[in-house]
Amino acid sequence: MAAQTNRGVPLSTLCPKYLHSNSTSHTWPFSAIAELIDNAYDPDVSAKQFWIDKTMVQGQECLSFMDNGNGLDYETMHKMLSFGYSDKTAIKGIKPIGMYGNGFKSGSMRLGRDAIVFSKSERASCVGMLSQTYLEEIGANQISVPIVCFEQRQTDKFSVRQEHKASLQDILRYSPFKTEEELLVEVKAISSNWSTQKTGTRIIIWNLRRTSSGTTEFDFEKNRYDIRIPSDVNEEMNDTQHPDKVTSNIPESFYSLRAYCSILYLKPRMQIIIRGQKVNTLLVAKSLALVRKDHYKPTFLNKRIPITFGYNTKSKDQYGIMMYHKNRLIKAYERVGCQLKANNKGVRVIGIIECDFLEPTHNKQSFNETDKYRKTMNNLSTKLEEYWNEMCYKRRREEPNATTPVEDTMKHPDQNWVQCDDCLRWRKLPDGINCSKLPDKWFCRMNPDPQFRSCQTEEEPVDSGDEQHSYPKTYKQQEREDRKIQEKKRQKTAHSPSTPTTLKSRFNTVSPQGAAVRAESSPFRSSRLSQAAGKRTQPASPQTTPKRPKINGCSDTSTIVDVTPQSSPSVLIDNNDDDDSGSSSTLSLDSDKDQTLPNGVTHHLDSDKVVGPPCVNKCDEKDSSLHCPSVTEVQDQQDQLLELMQATAVERDFFKEQVHKLTCQLQDMQRRLEELSRINVKECSHQAIQTEETEEGEDYKALFERAKQKVDELIKDKELLMTASETKTSPAQCEEKDIDDIALQVDCLIYELHTKLDSMEAERANLASECQELRLGLQQERENAKGGSTTPHRTTD
Repeated sequence: MAAQTNRGVPLSTLCPKYLHSNSTSHTWPFSAIAELIDNAYDPDVSAKQFWIDKTMVQGQECLSFMDNGNGLDYETMHKMLSFGYSDKTAIKGIKPIGMYGNGFKSGSMRLGRDAIVFSKSERASCVGMLSQTYLEEIGANQISVPIVCFEQRQTDKFSVRQEHKASLQDILRYSPFKTEEELLVEVKAISSNWSTQKTGTRIIIWNLRRTSSGTTEFDFEKNRYDIRIPSDVNEEMNDTQHPDKVTSNIPESFYSLRAYCSILYLKPRMQIIIRGQKVNTLLVAKSLALVRKDHYKPTFLNKRIPITFGYNTKSKDQYGIMMYHKNRLIKAYERVGCQLKANNKGVRVIGIIECDFLEPTHNKQSFNETDKYRKTMNNLSTKLEEYWNEMCYKRRREEPNATTPVEDTMKHPDQNWVQCDDCLRWRKLPDGINCSKLPDKWFCRMNPDPQFRSCQTEEEPVDSGDEQHSYPKTYKQQEREDRKIQEKKRQKTAHSPSTPTTLKSRFNTVSPQGAAVRAESSPFRSSRLSQAAGKRTQPASPQTTPKRPKINGCSDTSTIVDVTPQSSPSVLIDNNDDDDSGSSSTLSLDSDKDQTLPNGVTHHLDSDKVVGPPCVNKCDEKDSSLHCPSVTEVQDQQDQLLELMQATAVERDFFKEQVHKLTCQLQDMQRRLEELSRINVKECSHQAIQTEETEEGEDYKALFERAKQKVDELIKDKELLMTASETKTSPAQCEEKDIDDIALQVDCLIYELHTKLDSMEAERANLASECQELRLGLQQERENAKGGSTTPHRTTD
């Protein structure tokens, strides 16, 4: 019968088979190992070192994981072996990675069927077991987790509480450790690796998962200091997860645990030791070449998200986006945008972004496919292509004759950073130091920079002030300039006046019977002809075409036409005698509003009213004395009107061109003024730097003179001592040896001062040349600005 609450409501149970089904979320074994590393890295444990190794227990291959963190007591271990308990909070600004309360269960059961946990805290020592084999052997219907708490009552003597006897009995029966002493040996081994910290946790996993051939899915033989995934297993997983990837281009971090751990954290705060050798962890954003900082401002956030772009300095074939969440790597070398195309665009470029605003999946190997995620990936595609275009444009400008592609050139990191093995702080090294030649153990006291030569000194800020702003995209400015030049050429070609033609050549011959007379296409806007033809039969608007009073029974034959210079004319005349009321003359003058005036004159003119031609009307015989102009007279008047409109259109186009030129000149002057202001600020800063460097150079000179004087004194003393030592016995020889040591130290001091003085002189010369170039550039810009300001401006109403 199912367990119930006090009110009789059944409680949900968890089948032991869930341990296996829950572990299948990890399709990649390294993601399961990362879950165990995260538990030690989180601020509630705060481990400084984490050990990963292969061990043999009772003839079985096992994986062991150990940290020197705060350890677990009985209650916290029970929560760790249960599901869904996660109450981690940020401590000292370090955000916890764990968020679902499922990492240890899914990770450990992915690596093997059984796991045992030894932990030592300040209050107690505990042993717990999570085992699928154990649950199958006892025929459990629910998940049981035996936990034993050892109490130390005397030195080197431990006792077990009575309520934990059953758990101890099950652990000794179903685990590789068959006696209580063997368990205590593992507990004592936790604190044997370090002298100060006496707490920590040790996890041993056995019954490791095996492939179809019967071997484990890890290769422990190829590299004795690494844990690798065999090539056959690697290819099988690659075909399943990344069917489009080329096997030769798979990153090393996909099959080497050492390489994966080196980039697991954006800013590592814990050392990882694999099979006895420390992992050389990296500040990933500082291991790139040609680094540029960009920003992404999503609409669903109130802050900008920094993105770092740079070139991989190790391999050309490993590139893409490195996506982190709360300092932990989620997706590595994710290719986006132009990197997915079949060309070299985006090759070797790496982008780094910390996406705390996205939600990772349970196995922490991807993000949930949400609208935020898709928008972020689209923006990353755009930003990465912009970086590539900027670097290619810069390369063409600096090395126009270069034939080697930018992705094939050898590159070195812009900065060198190293982590202290004692305080675990990161220190920036001077340029020119080869990090590969540094000793295996490096400490702050070995730092050449005296400002950060102590472990008590806080870290130097990783991002300087300049890196807080997005880099300028100069290639876009050049593209805008090119577009402006092309637009000017196009407008100049489009607005060049065509060869004037006689007005009569624009029209067909007018038939005496009133046949249609159609104008040729205007050289300015020929597309309006069809519009005018489509509107010629539209009725007149009562607001724009009022009726004319009749004179002696006939309509007023004079027509008012508005003339405007807004467009080139396109004339269409139709004379039809189908209507008994009179002939119809239609005039279309290239506009958006065509109006049919009395006597059928269609027009669109906004100013300068011109009296149009009267048409021949059928009047009564009694008014035959009224003079009605012929079609020829009407055509002559229309010709005059067309000539006037054509002249106006040409003048209008000329004024438009002048306005556009003046607008471009104004924008150019504004841009030059902005550049001059920036150059002034930069010149002032360079002058201040030069003054400061000059003062420092003078200080070094004074120091050098004093040192030189001191050396001369020491040399004189040495000569006196050497003269006296000739008549003395062995004690004099000892003194001579001391003098040699002093002379050696003085020589080292002189060499160091010479080096610093030379570097200061070189820096001062570089600053002086840069300031001179800036002054010349500023003077030239001022002359250009003065020349541009004297250009006459022409304005129009």
